[in-house]
Amino acid sequence: MKLARLLPLLAALTLGTASAAPLRWAAQNDILTLDPHSQDHNTSNAIGNHIYEGLTRLGKDYRPEPSLATKWTYLTQTQVRFELRRGVKFHDGTPFTADDVVFSFGRITQPQGTKQTYVSGIKEVKKNDDHTVDLILEAPTPMLLQNIISFPIMNKAWATKNNTTSTQDYKAKEENYAARNANGTGPYKLVSWQPDQAVKMVANKDWWDKNPSNVTELSYLPIKSPPTRVAALLSGDVDIVTDLPPQDFFKLKEDGKVKLLEGAEIRTIFFVMDQGSEELRDSSVKGKNPFKDKRVREALNLALDREAIKRSIMRGLSVPGALMIPPGVNGYDAALDAPVKPDLDKARKLLAEAGYPQGFEVPLHCPNNRYVNDEQVCQAAVSMWAKVGVKARLIGAPFATHSQTFQRHESPFFMLGWGVSTYDALYGMQAWGHTRTTGADGNFNFGKVSDAKLDGLIQKIKFEPDVPKRNALIKEALLRIRDEALFIPVHHQIRPWAMKKGVGTIHRSNDYFEARYTTIK
Repeated sequence: MKLARLLPLLAALTLGTASAAPLRWAAQNDILTLDPHSQDHNTSNAIGNHIYEGLTRLGKDYRPEPSLATKWTYLTQTQVRFELRRGVKFHDGTPFTADDVVFSFGRITQPQGTKQTYVSGIKEVKKNDDHTVDLILEAPTPMLLQNIISFPIMNKAWATKNNTTSTQDYKAKEENYAARNANGTGPYKLVSWQPDQAVKMVANKDWWDKNPSNVTELSYLPIKSPPTRVAALLSGDVDIVTDLPPQDFFKLKEDGKVKLLEGAEIRTIFFVMDQGSEELRDSSVKGKNPFKDKRVREALNLALDREAIKRSIMRGLSVPGALMIPPGVNGYDAALDAPVKPDLDKARKLLAEAGYPQGFEVPLHCPNNRYVNDEQVCQAAVSMWAKVGVKARLIGAPFATHSQTFQRHESPFFMLGWGVSTYDALYGMQAWGHTRTTGADGNFNFGKVSDAKLDGLIQKIKFEPDVPKRNALIKEALLRIRDEALFIPVHHQIRPWAMKKGVGTIHRSNDYFEARYTTIK
């Protein structure tokens, strides 16, 4: 979006009552949907987090704390009673009750969504009375309280009234009422969403909690162009940018015109290979799939020069990695995260041994508005793989299109980034590493990875209550993923935020800007 076209919109978004404290927040990619159970997409979740709430929520210390539930009691290892907060109302005035929790569980588990991981291990939600529910578990579930932070509670009556009891099938380009409208219990109410322009919200004066923020109007502005985002911040037309481009970080830090919050993001950027199809879609290889061969996957891994990507593209703001989880997540071990050094000769040898001495061609699908310098990282990878004979044809697209494409299994080779919202390694491994079955197992496995040993480890991790034993299993699983080259990790993102000096907030490593922790002068 050109800055000249953006200015009238920005000006309009500042209008409000004299006592209002509006805040304009910008980042590069738009939300995918407002349906709270459809897409496990960080930006959509971060916006939805202002509108919808779970039984628990993430505190300042990244630990679960009470939200729509005030108390929970383990009646047995597999039955947990939650006492629901009384007096809570949805934004349309409807009272919040146990019926909404039961309904939301049924909705989030529908197979067309991608958020089943957050209710992993829950077999049933039983209503006892209007303000008490029991979660019946398949087995002891150590991550229960962390998982359900991201289990948004939706109003059953509103969904029924608006014919939106089914979760949106985003990959099929389906629209439903909840995809464009919202009715939660959270600190902000939706006013409007204009795709690729703005999401507008206002403070919920009837919120059950005390909101220390003075942000009464919140506008989220997706501005794809990095120079335009930074220019809008410097001119005062936006108040905070939560994905500051690396190329601007050091300049802004030196000139001191804006306030910077430095911090890592718990997100790993990696490449996914279709390892399940018998023939690789749109590849030069016919009748077989090169990615089924571990030697091919190893060769692609060896051809990447991660330090060069860090130096020339990320301007030093990345952590080259070998593991599929970043620092700050339970199970991470820096000693295991040293990436292999580039070795083009060995990569060529492995490709020749696998039967591809001249390499092969394959499309590479890449987002161009989601991760830090995502398309530039893909371009660098294409150049590096070409040196060993693998000709990756780059296909760039906005993340909304990119996501639909790989979810329809039309991307044989693609970039993905994974933030660990539960701060535990199981969350990612279960979603993208487990064989796709039903429910949460493999619900984001669009590379068709299927490794029986890894599946067995993940099943044990899900239900192991002993912390040392569980962490040992996580380590074994992470090493299995790394050593079998099931994915090609590139780096872990570092994500500084930049804001006007009058903005006070806290940096969140899950990349969730939260207006409730924010004030503006």
